[in-house]
Amino acid sequence: MSSRINDIRRQFNRRANSYDAHAHVQRMMSDQLAKAFIEWKNKRNIAIPNILEIGCGTGTLTEILVNEWPSASITALDIAPAMIKLAEQRVLSNEAKRDGIIKNTSDHISFIQADVEVWAEDAQESSYDLIVSNACFQWLSNPRQTLGHLRRMLRPGGLLLFTTFGPATFCEMHYAFNEAYRASAVEPQRHGLWFLSTNEWSILLKQSGFSSIQSESFIQIEKYASARDFLHSVKAMGASTSEANTTRGLSSRRLFANMYKEYEEKFSIQGGVAASYELLMIQALANE
Repeated sequence: MSSRINDIRRQFNRRANSYDAHAHVQRMMSDQLAKAFIEWKNKRNIAIPNILEIGCGTGTLTEILVNEWPSASITALDIAPAMIKLAEQRVLSNEAKRDGIIKNTSDHISFIQADVEVWAEDAQESSYDLIVSNACFQWLSNPRQTLGHLRRMLRPGGLLLFTTFGPATFCEMHYAFNEAYRASAVEPQRHGLWFLSTNEWSILLKQSGFSSIQSESFIQIEKYASARDFLHSVKAMGASTSEANTTRGLSSRRLFANMYKEYEEKFSIQGGVAASYELLMIQALANE
């Protein structure tokens, strides 16, 4: 496992218990996914589908899948053991509340701790009717290769459906960091992930053999008490990876102080500061 993947796993493992308290946007994305796969369900009418969920996190979408397809064969995958544990607890608790007892779910729901980019290489061909993923694909190191594996894993007519973040996400933060660097006469560096556009995802999907590609995007503006509170919330979800290196002559304390100041001067709204999320939902079919 690469050092980058280890860092991601460690971050999400550490933040698993605080994730749900800060994941308002991710829950919105999960609801958006649910509407899309229910529409697909009504069209395809597969009584007991085989479903793969990539990046199940704490189980928000897993729970929806189980409620929608109580008898489906569901494989829920995540890189962080602590996330897997919480997802399994959520699903079992939901079963208990619904039926008064905890049913044996092991025969049709599997929770697997793995890096999907490695796991998918050896996954069985034509084994899933539906592959879903919520707010996960932005972490892929090699999306082209991984999409190819997912295409191979889908049955004819199967659907890949995922949400992720677009390039306008956190544009306020990137602007503020750039201004903070320039104020110190330093070349700006990127803080946070690079996000692909819907067009870039569509190209990768076509290259991977998918068809009938559909995508939609919209901007969601969230409010935080301060720029510092915004970054704290992002960190509390485990999403604090940065490609920026330490810059000689510019301390992290000074950089962040200047960034906070710039952010709050430019992007203050009533009651706090604004943070943009560009939300993408993309679906693609495996040819029959």
